[in-house]
Amino acid sequence: MMRITTKRILFVVLVVILAFVFHTLNSTGFFRTVKNYSKGKTIKAVPIKGAEDMTISYTDNFAIISATNREVYPPKKEEKGALYLMNLDTQEFNTVSLTQSFNQPFAPHGITMLKKDSTYTIMAINHTTTGHSIEVFELVNNSLSFKKSITHASLKSPNDLVMVNENQFYFTNDHGYTEGIGKVFEEYLGLAVSNVIYFDGNEFTEVAKGIAYANGINFDPTINLVYVASPREFAIKVYTRNEDGTLAFIEDIPCETGVDNIEIDQNGNLWTAGHPNLLRFKSYAKGKKDTAPSEILKITYRGKNDYTVEQIYVNDGSEMSGSSVATSFKNLVLTGNVMDDQFLILQRSEE
Repeated sequence: MMRITTKRILFVVLVVILAFVFHTLNSTGFFRTVKNYSKGKTIKAVPIKGAEDMTISYTDNFAIISATNREVYPPKKEEKGALYLMNLDTQEFNTVSLTQSFNQPFAPHGITMLKKDSTYTIMAINHTTTGHSIEVFELVNNSLSFKKSITHASLKSPNDLVMVNENQFYFTNDHGYTEGIGKVFEEYLGLAVSNVIYFDGNEFTEVAKGIAYANGINFDPTINLVYVASPREFAIKVYTRNEDGTLAFIEDIPCETGVDNIEIDQNGNLWTAGHPNLLRFKSYAKGKKDTAPSEILKITYRGKNDYTVEQIYVNDGSEMSGSSVATSFKNLVLTGNVMDDQFLILQRSEE
């Protein structure tokens, strides 16, 4: 009798382990076949390492690029990064470092930019060996000046942020657990325990939770919607922004890839880049694999249950690994990545 009971227990344990393994593989894109595809051609490789995030001013035709010289991710030592400006009026695609005089530890991650009058406010998530912060800069006539550093206990594992105005913003924490067995379960089981925090100018408040790896975030003021990327759910979450800054969930947009940062073009289309195979990306980020696949999507969101997800670019990692952001300018797509030595500019085919 004891032997039968023991065998049953072992059988149940084995089934649970197999179910866990299958769930992890299936939910992270392990079984997906990645076939190279592009709606256009690559016209430029810009030699900046780890250009993880970028955003465009459609008013003054330039891009701001957040880049950090990453060896592995998450980092194990202090890293050096910078914010770069790229003039888009010409197709020379030259970049200029804006933060050479910023003499503090700086490894920028997600960024956001907002213009008021002739001044741009730029905020960047900063990761250092002593903790996380949000660095605030002002850009006037291509000259960047540091204004202040924001720290708070709610900056638990900040990834990306978006300004509503010069004093109010949202940011994502991509983990609920930052170490130990909780972090392992969160990453491999896809536990939905990360969140979105809102700063109203005075206080920090959690306004969205129950998200599996909250990553990129953006706000479209014309339709009052906030978008949050959940790469672990292979989806972009859509929220209505209430007057007090709280968020009301509308729906998920299935993307079938590990969506990262989100950018919004002049027509309100969403642009995102991500990771078709999250386990492969994790191995690549830890330096255990030489490449990881990349994908770029354009999403047109018209309303609840009314959206189009268009595949723009897919690559097995031979041209670009670990894509993390894509943004459109005229017939160009600027796309960044987590750790490559360069980022790519694509020219889209005529539609």
